[in-house]
Amino acid sequence: MARSTTRRTTRRTAGHGVRLPAGAFSQMRDQLPQVADDVVTAIIAEVPSYEDALAGPMGETIRNAVQLALGGFLALASGRRGSDPGTPTAPAVEGAYQLGRGEARSGRTTEALLAAYRIGARVAWRDMSTTAVAAGVEAETLVGFAELVFAYIDELSAASVAGHTDELTTTGRVRQRLLERVTQHLLTGSPADAVLAATERAGWEPPRTLTAVIVPESQVRPVLAAVSPRTLQAADPPELDEGVLLLVPDAHGHRRAPLLRVLADRGSTAGPPRPWLEVRASYDRALRARAAGLELDTEAHLVELVLDADEDARADLRAQVLAPLDGLRPATVEKLTDTLRCWLLHQGRRDDVAAALFVHPQTVRYRMGQLRERYGDALDDPDTVLALTVALG
Repeated sequence: MARSTTRRTTRRTAGHGVRLPAGAFSQMRDQLPQVADDVVTAIIAEVPSYEDALAGPMGETIRNAVQLALGGFLALASGRRGSDPGTPTAPAVEGAYQLGRGEARSGRTTEALLAAYRIGARVAWRDMSTTAVAAGVEAETLVGFAELVFAYIDELSAASVAGHTDELTTTGRVRQRLLERVTQHLLTGSPADAVLAATERAGWEPPRTLTAVIVPESQVRPVLAAVSPRTLQAADPPELDEGVLLLVPDAHGHRRAPLLRVLADRGSTAGPPRPWLEVRASYDRALRARAAGLELDTEAHLVELVLDADEDARADLRAQVLAPLDGLRPATVEKLTDTLRCWLLHQGRRDDVAAALFVHPQTVRYRMGQLRERYGDALDDPDTVLALTVALG
């Protein structure tokens, strides 16, 4: 297949006039392994979707690509570049192209890849410019050196984006359709053997858990760039009129907090983590929370979700437990209901009830006397207290 035309454009680094002094070049070359380590460390810290990749088998490949890119840059800055594709920077551009293809196969987005390049440029410039200044490089050369750093990173970024695009063109659409089938099976309650067969066809390794996340369309790309590349995106999920459904793998335990930080202030709702074959339960809870106007962490709203799980039943229960107040004026019913609710929540502590209602403790005593006249010994019955707490909670 012909490669993207992005790779055939004129490179912005061609014809540059930067020439590093031999002494500075030698020091920077010796420093390359440390700079590469600094770049990788920064990427892990600032791009969450690379944390697992750099710790696994792909990590060594990426580290080698970073060192290759830095070596190509130093060769360029020392003046060792010509038009021959065999010049020292050609392997770095080729490596960037292949890295882009590999990232597409791994499921990471170009946003994550370009973020890694930006971080790499910043860290490399910080380390190498410090060495250049210490080596006595003149200010004019240092300015040109800075321009060359970012032009070179742009060149590698373009090559990686081209590789990413080419890979998606050839294989991405097919795999995306296969992943969408996995998601459909999960959300429609297909038998486990059907789901497992779909994951094998898609080449998707099942995680321990999945967390359903509903995200506004405008926020999908930045969220996908920050979460696991194995995240599934549902196509036309059931019952969802607005927003996009993502199924995020292994965001349980200590990994839930980073997910919530990514989703904060994005109008998103995260269901609870569930065993991956049971993710429909996570999706259902996220839907209920969204319908109730609750955002971000459904686990922070469990009381509201339980109390509102069946609104009609709760309304009937409320009418039933407040039946002893029938016949009183509406204003009196409201005051006694508020007092009864606070009395239940504060476990009968009169001063706390008075403080919550902004009334005198004697007023609370008077109202509770009225309530006991209506309810009698039922206020001491555990079943009645439970029903009142649920109805008025």
